[in-house]
Amino acid sequence: MTNSDLDAVVAAVRERIDPDEEERRALADAAAELESRVYDALDDLPVDADVLQVGSTARGTWLSGDRDIDLFVRFPEELPRDELESYGLDIGHAVLPNGHEEYAEHPYVKGDYDGFDVDLVPCYDVPTAPEIRSAVDRTPFHNEYLVEHLDDDLAADVRVFKRFLKGIGAYGSDLRTEGFSGYLAELLILEYGGFEPLLRAATDWHPPVEFDPEDHGTRSFSDPLVVIDPTDPERNVAAVCSAENVARLQHYARDLLSNPREALFFNSAPPALDADGVRKHIDRRGTTPLAIVFDAPDLVDDQLYPQLRKSISGVADGLDRREFDVFRATTFAADEAVLFVELAVSERPAVERHVGPPVHVRQHAEGFYGAYAEGNDHYGPFLDGDRYVVERDREFTSATDFVTSDALFDVALGKHVESTLREDGYEVFVGDEVATLAETFGAELGWFYDPRP
Repeated sequence: MTNSDLDAVVAAVRERIDPDEEERRALADAAAELESRVYDALDDLPVDADVLQVGSTARGTWLSGDRDIDLFVRFPEELPRDELESYGLDIGHAVLPNGHEEYAEHPYVKGDYDGFDVDLVPCYDVPTAPEIRSAVDRTPFHNEYLVEHLDDDLAADVRVFKRFLKGIGAYGSDLRTEGFSGYLAELLILEYGGFEPLLRAATDWHPPVEFDPEDHGTRSFSDPLVVIDPTDPERNVAAVCSAENVARLQHYARDLLSNPREALFFNSAPPALDADGVRKHIDRRGTTPLAIVFDAPDLVDDQLYPQLRKSISGVADGLDRREFDVFRATTFAADEAVLFVELAVSERPAVERHVGPPVHVRQHAEGFYGAYAEGNDHYGPFLDGDRYVVERDREFTSATDFVTSDALFDVALGKHVESTLREDGYEVFVGDEVATLAETFGAELGWFYDPRP
């Protein structure tokens, strides 16, 4: 591979993702009109504030077709929180009369203007990012830092990097994706001075990987990727980014450098599976899939997916401890949520082997022997080498028996998942029965049975 091969691919990608002059002009006109409307609305309120456009469209790192305008209205830091929220909503509804309210740390208005998706967010005008009163208060500092440090060439490389992250499925700081945020992508491009240098460096990362752009040096973090926020030394910008997504970037960086091609930037998902397709994979693999299906708790994804991940981990651990040998596990959700495990073993014999301590560890050995010396509901104790062993009745001889019993609630489950399972109940599909899930979750099952890095 030569530099020119990668350069040619990047140039072709840019042809597809760089906003043209018409798109840039339309966005600038829309943002200017919206800002004017904000100031008109502020004239009717007894408070001094200003408005700032933030985000990728404010710093030239947005991709063609991404039609988001983020406007932050900055209020004095002494303003009471309830007044900030009230004034913010008043302004939002005045500027976006057809908008609707959403809630992050506090409510804001989201709507459409001239084909652009607009977020109008109130925040406090604090002196520095460490003095924030709400999480959104640091966003203007991010914007100021990047506007100061990004030039046109670096902004172009940010766009390419974002498209690459989207293509490999690692873009997004939501807790469903656990990937790279736009701000993190911008800081990494700044750190390395461009897209190709970042790729080449990432191929040899040995996590934990740590960067401190402004040499704050004030805190240590345990995350696989650490990028100290240049505007806030107490924050790791990459805290959400999972070890898997760091590894994913490394894998595809090596792949792209060894074989440059546009396809990696626009990677297609595996085909969705229908019921017959699922059954064919089950027959081929000889494993037993098991799905716990229930109504998804009424939570936003950033609350739901951590609970689903905790729950599938707890269920898989419970099955493994009972020797049902979880081969792989995942979770997905729409109106219904699914805890999906694939078992190498779904049935076990009526007895299980319980190994005790070595005989020479006298106190523990005598306690173990004494506990099983009497009774006829087990075999032993007997010696296997220098240890006592008993063979006792197994509590559950099938995985289905376990997940349909109250013992399911002894594993670590997400709070709302557990309450939903207890109060509303759940269904368990085993073997070929899981094929019925393809009607709703064909895409997710496509990924499960066609796994990729």
